[in-house]
Amino acid sequence: MKKNKHSKIYKAIGTNLKRRRLELDLTQEKLADKIPKMDRSKISDMENGKEDFVFSKLLDLCDALDLTVLDALKVDEE
Repeated sequence: MKKNKHSKIYKAIGTNLKRRRLELDLTQEKLADKIPKMDRSKISDMENGKEDFVFSKLLDLCDALDLTVLDALKVDEE
């Protein structure tokens, strides 16, 4: 994903998703297996803030991680 004004938000979402995945002791591959039409590389790109994803993919990940969308969208203001 190219640098733009939203890159900080994408990175924060990715950090939140990764943190939750690790809390659940899931690999990217195991998480991808829980979501139709999602592969490990897509999850990696999202976690690293490189993916300009559609909202439905975020919802799918939140469901699989038992994470609220609001928690996924939290951005630390530093």
